[in-house]
Amino acid sequence: MTRPLVVAGSRLFTGRELHPTATAVAVRDGLVVAVGTLEEAREAAGPDAEVVDVPGGLVGPGFIDAHVHPGQGGGERLGCDLTEAAGAEDTLARIRAYADAHPRDEWIVGGGWHMADFERGLPRAELLDRVVPGRKVYLVNADHHGAWVSPAALAAAGIDASTPDPADGVIDRDPDGSPSGTLQEGAMDLLADLLPVPTLEGMVAALEEAQRYLTGFGVTGWQDAIIGAYSGATDPTDAYLTAIDTGRLSVLVGGALWLERGLRTEEVDEVVARHVAARDRIGDRRGPGGGRFRATSIKIMLDGVPESLTAAMKAPYLDVHGRPTASTGPTHFPPAVLDAVAPALAAAGFQLHIHAIGDRAVAEALHAIELANRVADGAWLRHHLAHLQQVDLADLPLMARVGATANIQAFWACRSDQMVDLNLPLVGAERFEQQYPFASMAAAGVPLAMGSDWPVSTPDPWQAIAVAVTRREAGSDREPLGLQEALTLEQALGAYTLGSARVTHHDEAGLLEPGRRADVAVADRDPFALAAEELHTVRNALTVSAGRVVVP
Repeated sequence: MTRPLVVAGSRLFTGRELHPTATAVAVRDGLVVAVGTLEEAREAAGPDAEVVDVPGGLVGPGFIDAHVHPGQGGGERLGCDLTEAAGAEDTLARIRAYADAHPRDEWIVGGGWHMADFERGLPRAELLDRVVPGRKVYLVNADHHGAWVSPAALAAAGIDASTPDPADGVIDRDPDGSPSGTLQEGAMDLLADLLPVPTLEGMVAALEEAQRYLTGFGVTGWQDAIIGAYSGATDPTDAYLTAIDTGRLSVLVGGALWLERGLRTEEVDEVVARHVAARDRIGDRRGPGGGRFRATSIKIMLDGVPESLTAAMKAPYLDVHGRPTASTGPTHFPPAVLDAVAPALAAAGFQLHIHAIGDRAVAEALHAIELANRVADGAWLRHHLAHLQQVDLADLPLMARVGATANIQAFWACRSDQMVDLNLPLVGAERFEQQYPFASMAAAGVPLAMGSDWPVSTPDPWQAIAVAVTRREAGSDREPLGLQEALTLEQALGAYTLGSARVTHHDEAGLLEPGRRADVAVADRDPFALAAEELHTVRNALTVSAGRVVVP
């Protein structure tokens, strides 16, 4: 039993709206028992309640990150972490420093380097030999759709000019066909069997580090967007089960079981049965620390990212002269396969969580969801599309009609260096300005949820919310990206709380009302009193998970 608690600030956002009078929430036995003024909350909580007041702060539900990779993010923070590197030379200096600190490691493994720091987004293998000569190096980039590898790593995997590209990936090459040092999408798997396998305790430690880091930003639940082995990463299922059973996780976790690429229609029944077995093994796992873990969805990575020409587009990419090429990008599941597996998964009770960045991928995903809805109740399953960078506005009525949720990563919707330097030349000015159409989706009646895709980008919800409202990178003097697609602050907050709770099936959270789980995040100031350009300055001051203060 935890001590009753009152959490107070100057204003309160319920998950649906900014409350007209309430400033506090009362908590007993891990549940919300009242929302009201400080006096009303004190009375409801009882005389023995602890009172935590954040003067001037905004009380709200704990954030739910609807698309995140905690095992990878936590592991990178404990390994060769390049996410904070400022430019190519700083990236290389951090790699050298990590290698020097781990001289006996056979492999240097980590990630977080930024494509915009290197020419064409493709760092070369010999750069790694410059700072860690002869060492085997495997470093995933920030978007986790490509890896930078050293000459020794390429040699260990036997990758040379004669190695064919896998069906679902690309080996970046020099004009003579020799590998240049980066592997895209499924080509990352060419090294998967050589990479060091993390221990179970190491993976649990990564989840604990992820939880510590995420709750610091007010995140009290998430959907792990890949439960399974993917591009050299080990399946985190056992780590989650151990962490939950031993009380080391206090948050709500939904898992998206990974659907391996390369699926054929004749394999659909077998694959669905295998995923049902994986879901049943996990069950609805609750632990003594207040955590909960379920696998409610299937992750389908339908395409890649524009910067590597792997997002599936309706119109061709452009060449260096701005002329259309022959490439529109691949999809990892042909339409016939997707249209077969989507209904089969839905019939088995799975929610579809589809990575769709290009507009052709979005259209194909919506058609598959339409078919899935014919065999199972989509309103209950809550299918969703993640990322939604390039969307044909003509497809939005269908998206609303099939009930697909837009699982958006708002932090990307601005003129960042990567967008301007790498994306704009490939898609052209017209398509560039139409990216991330959040307001159009909301106006069409498409439900919104929000996530970070961390460690691809920061997991701080307030940074994503700031971009969702301003369409501008913090501190940038560049013009907003399609300002007509900006969300209101209330829309963005609702998407990151109640919207994300809904799509992740965390129905006990996301809303401050009596009977709900007491997951609370308090901002250090009232964002509704700030100019939009100042939203990025908001910080999380207090986090409550299942009725217990976990931050600070």
